[in-house]
Formats: sequence, C-alpha cells, structure tokens
Amino acid sequence: MDQQDDLFAEPAVPDSDFLTLGNYAERAYLDYAVSVVKGRALPDVCDGQKPVQRRILFAMNEMGLAADAKPVKSARVVGDVLGKYHPHGDQSAYDALVRLAQDFSMRYPLIDGQGNFGSRDGDGAAAMRYTEARLTPIAKLLLDEIDQGTVDFMPNYDGSFEEPKLLPARLPFLLLNGASGIAVGLATEIPSHNLREVAAAAVAMIRHPSKLTHAELMQHIPGPDFPGGGQIISSEAEIAAAYETGRGSLKVRARWKIEDLARGQWQLVITELPPNTSSQKVLEEIEELTNPKVKLGKKTLTPEQLQMKQTLLALVDAVRDESGKDAPVRIVFEPKSRTIDQTEFVNSLLAHTSLESNTSLNLVMIGADGRPRQKGLVEILHEWVGFRFATVTRRTRHRLGKVDDRIHILEGRMIVFLNIDEVIRIIREADEPKAALMSAFGLSERQAEDILEIRLRQLARLEKIKIEKELEELRNEKAKLEELLGSESAMKRQIIKEIEADAKQYGDERRTLIQQEKRATFEAKVVDEPVTVVVSQRGWVRALKGHGLDPAGFTFKDGDGLYAAFQCRTPDTLIAWGSKGRVYSVAVATLPGGRGDGVPVTSLIELESGTHLMHYYAAPADQALLLASSNGFGFIAKVGDMVSRVKAGKAFMTIDEGAVPLAPMPMLPNAQQVVCLSSGGRLLVFGLDEMKTLAGGGRGVILMALDANEKLVQALAINGAGVVLVGTGRGGKAQEERLAGDALEAHVGKRARKGRAPDTKLKVSGLRPVLAG
Repeated sequence: MDQQDDLFAEPAVPDSDFLTLGNYAERAYLDYAVSVVKGRALPDVCDGQKPVQRRILFAMNEMGLAADAKPVKSARVVGDVLGKYHPHGDQSAYDALVRLAQDFSMRYPLIDGQGNFGSRDGDGAAAMRYTEARLTPIAKLLLDEIDQGTVDFMPNYDGSFEEPKLLPARLPFLLLNGASGIAVGLATEIPSHNLREVAAAAVAMIRHPSKLTHAELMQHIPGPDFPGGGQIISSEAEIAAAYETGRGSLKVRARWKIEDLARGQWQLVITELPPNTSSQKVLEEIEELTNPKVKLGKKTLTPEQLQMKQTLLALVDAVRDESGKDAPVRIVFEPKSRTIDQTEFVNSLLAHTSLESNTSLNLVMIGADGRPRQKGLVEILHEWVGFRFATVTRRTRHRLGKVDDRIHILEGRMIVFLNIDEVIRIIREADEPKAALMSAFGLSERQAEDILEIRLRQLARLEKIKIEKELEELRNEKAKLEELLGSESAMKRQIIKEIEADAKQYGDERRTLIQQEKRATFEAKVVDEPVTVVVSQRGWVRALKGHGLDPAGFTFKDGDGLYAAFQCRTPDTLIAWGSKGRVYSVAVATLPGGRGDGVPVTSLIELESGTHLMHYYAAPADQALLLASSNGFGFIAKVGDMVSRVKAGKAFMTIDEGAVPLAPMPMLPNAQQVVCLSSGGRLLVFGLDEMKTLAGGGRGVILMALDANEKLVQALAINGAGVVLVGTGRGGKAQEERLAGDALEAHVGKRARKGRAPDTKLKVSGLRPVLAG
C-alpha cells in the first residue's frame, strides 16, 4: 500500500512565479483525490463514520433529537447539516441520512426514521419533506461524551461554527456497521459484525494488546454478521485469511425452509437473503432464465439458454414474493411435482441465481495516523483501543478539572459559613468587597466572585450540610479520577467495564449463520447414450447419434473436411486446445445434432484474444491424455482436469515463445512406454514411469532433446505391441511400417535423450499405436 501514501505527498512546485500546466493539473488532481479519499468516501477507524455521516449525527445531537425526543422533518435536519457543516448537495446528504436509518443496510441503525425510508428491493425513500428522523438509543455510544473534552473540534467550512474531527465512539462502529465506498484509486468494503462479538474482541485486545494473535481474535469474531442474516459457507481458513490481510472474498447464500402442504405437496420458502441481494433481483433472474432473450449478435437462443430454460421449467411450477411486514423476506418456490428431489431443487436455484453468491471484503479506512490504508483485524482493533484509551483519558482529565473547580468553589463557601458575620460586614462596608474578601480570608478571585453572587437564602444552616456532603462526594470522585489517570490497570478495568456494560445493554444475537458448505452445483441430467462427435478442420462441430458411423457419409462446407470423429457418450466433454495453451471445454450433451454442418466451436466458448484453436478431443472425464508441445515438453493429464465452468476456459499448458501444442494422444490402458518423433526423423522410446502427471497443468518434463530449428512432431504412449510408422515410400506413395521387438528396442533410451533415426526406407511423418498385439 506504499504507493497509496504517495497520494498525500506534496507535489513538486518549480522555483518560479509560474506553474506549468502539467504541475497545475497534478496539484489540482491530487487535491481532488485527497478530498475524495479523506473527505467523502472512506470511514475512520476511530469512530467508523464518513464525514457526512459524522456531521449528520452531530447536527442531530445539537438539535436535541435524542431517542426520546419528538422526531422532526428530515428536510430540517438536512438543511442544518448543509448550512452549518456540509456544503454539498442536499440529495447526497439525505441519501446518507436514509442509509443510517435502514435496518437492512445497517446492522445497528443510528437514526430512527419515521415514514418511507426505502426497501431492500431497491425502492427509494420518500422525499425528505415527508419523512421524519431522530437518533436511535445506540447512537448515544457515539455522541454521549462529545461535550466532555474527549475529541478535538475544528472550524466548519466558513469558520462560523465548530464541528468534531471525530466522534467519541464507545465501541468500534467501523466493524459494527461496516462501510462501503469508492474513492480515487481506493475502494472499501467492510462488512457489519455482531456487537457482542466485537465487544468481546475489544476486551481481549485491551487485556492482551501485544500477545493476542490473529487466530485468538478470530475466536471472538468468527466472521461478518449481515443485517439480513443469510449464511456464510466459506471455510474458517478462508475467512481468517481474508481478515488477516484485510482483503478477500466470502461465499454467502440464502437460508430457507421446506413447508409441507396437503396431499404430500411441499414448497421451498426463502427466509433470509445474502447481502446485496433482494427478492426482486431473484425474481428477475428466474424470469431471465425461464424466458431468455436472444443475446446481442445472435439470431437464436444458445444451446445453454435452451437447456437452462427446459431444466428450470421442469423443476419450478411457480414463484412468488410474499415478503411483507410479518416476514421481511419470504420468496416461495413451488415445484412442478412433489416427487422432485428437494436437494436437486434447491441446488438448481442456488447455482443459477443470487441466492448463492460472493461478497467482497476490503478493509480500507483512514487510520489513526490520518492515512488511508488496508488493515487486518488485529490492527483495526489495536488502533481503536488506542483511540478509546486516549478518549477516556481526556474525558477523565476534563472531569477532574470540573471536580477541582467545584471543590475550589465549595471550599470558599465553607469559609463564608465559618465567618458569615465578618463576611457580611466586609461586603457592607468595603469599597471593593472582592479585594477585601480575598485579603481577609485568602480567597482566590474565583472564590470571591462566587461568594458575592450567593443568594441570601443559600446562607441557611441546611446549606452548610449540603456543601459538606457534596465536598465529600467530590473528593472521593477526585481520588478515583486521579487513580484512573495514574494507573494503567485501573484505566483498563474502567474501559472494559464500560464496554461490557454497553454490550449487555445493546448487544443481540448473531443473525448470520457461519457453516462451511460446498458451492452449489447443478448439472442437468443427461440421458447417457452413444454419440459420435464430428469436428471439421475449420472447427465446426456436431454430435451424431450412435457409433460405427461411416466417415464417408459426413458432409462439410465447401473447402472444409474432417478433422476427427470421436466415439463417446453424451455425458462426456469436448476439449479444445488454443494455440497459446489455453483449454476450453464444451459438454457433449450441448452440441447440436441432426443433419447440417453443426456450429463453430468458437461460438460455444469465449476464445482468448490473439489465439486460435488447434486441436480437439472428446472423451469421458477419466480419460488420460499425453499432452506435448513442439519444443519437446510434455506431461499426462485427464480430461476432467481440463474442464472449466466458464466459457473463457482455463490456462493449462505452458507454451513457450515459438512453440505450439501438439495433438493430444490418449493413454492406452496397458501402456508401458512413450515414443517421440522429431522433425529430423529421429525416434526416442522411454519408460512411461519417467513421465509426470500434472492435474493442474503446466510445462511438464523434457521428452526429447532437439537440435536447433528442430521440433517435436508427435509423442504417444504405446504398449508391448509396438508402434506403426506412417510415412511415404518410393514415388511418394503413403505407406506404413510396424516397429516392434528388437527393432523398437534399438530406440529405447532415457527421457530427454536425442534418440536415433529408424532403419527404414520410409520418410516418417507420423506415428500410430498398435491397438492389439
């Protein structure tokens, strides 16, 4: 994050009276960037508020809009905020006020809104002239100590008022309510957390500030606690890693229940939604899946769209939103039939809608040093605890000053009661009674002023008893305050006591369930039947029913021909290799069938820019393939290792500059050796045990040593039956020759050797395994 700190460095200014346009633009942009980062978008680690939120809360506190006060029009609050502290647009200030009042946006709302303040479905709030607002009880934790010398104040934008730089937060509100915002070059996404858990973590940090580890802290705060509940399905390790670095992504999903109806019928009811998901959004996604629209640039629906439509229509009979006052979230899904498997039904909805999604975690904030930075959980709590210690210390000193002043006044009054007649005489007879009193009784100017302002009825005998009692109480309080300031352990006990009291008063139960689950996946049931996948040289593909089809009956477009025909089954996968080593997967069941030329494979995938498809292979997931590149590297992997859930495929083969992937070759069940052919006509045979299997892909191992400008032509696995050399003989006639036994043994060596040319009159151009001995 060091480059972010450069944002706050002063731009260089040339030593002249003039600024170049470049320097002026740099300074203006940096001023703007700093203003957005520190003045608008990012919350402060100390009180968890952005400037506009802090100003709204302070203005409402100054207006006397406590939780027990009568609410006033939101427009009046916004007007006060704009006029005194926040010279920006009224709508932006009102939007911030509305968010502070939304119980579905804030885990602990700070404003009690009366009227329409929007909904989780994205409905906007009513205009500010219609709604009313006041503070919630929990807002006291931010504002109650504001007038006790706890924080610094600064002039407002025109110097006519003062506003606090921070609010004296009694709890870490940055974690309680979270925050989201986008600044210049920075963004923040801080989730909300449970008050009791955060309070327990803060107490643990105070007790063991230097010894508390991240793992121990995660025992107190296991993860976010969203306003709308839901479930976090990420593992403990994933959650802990995100909180340690301050950045990560958590998997979240909705919560539901199955309601049994009459005659064995049932329905699925969604009761809680993950963050940033609404009932309306889910319904729109269902509508889009069951009634898809043709994509831009396409003439018809894609096979995936058609398949998804058929799948959902076969499962879901009806869906409706029954959310209301009694149930904030209630989305009802009725199955097509009571015999549908409930797990399959739920998984299909989770896998294809926002009922299961990801939520980002990006803990960027203004730190205690005033700089924006990404922080881990330990650092956040450590900085807040430091702020709280400073706040309570200032509050204690402020109170001690008040107590000392009051004791001073009361001690002066006691002198009056002990010498009341003399005091009255001096006041009646002296030309300067204040100076005379100060001289006669050794009073300070402050005490003398107070005595002269005392009313006659305060000279009664009972008043002396009250003063003595008050003095005793104040001296006891002073002793306690001095103990707090003089003892770190006493200060710790006091802060912990306050945090635990606040947690007891305002804490509530966790709403979000944290329970690890696997991501929901749904695969439409495919009828398992034999098919032949036909791929043309130009990359057109189709699936024909049955095996044993005559290739002579295949038709292609003009200038095109057969690349290969793969006998497989409908649950299998077609893999395509790009020229840069990226692999793309297409389910065989989604390939077009029937008559015609099929469709281009490129229309079924999202091909990487600057690349083209070179090879294809269709087979079941457990089929092992030998993959090699023209510069002599190779490895073994299974078809299932290359399957990707996204159309953009996955980077799988590391292809060096100037090299290309070779055609994939299937591993025979009883393969024992690997044979390699170079463009120079040399053969090398080595044991299969020297190969590596890389499920995650990569470059692999050196298969064959190559001379300069020489390439690897082919590599395949063979069994004891040997290999067939494919080439041309005299007159350019295509011929084949089998190589086995001693003739094959002559080429056996260690992997990465050069091998030798075969003793044959053929000009060898390729190899073919012998399938039977």
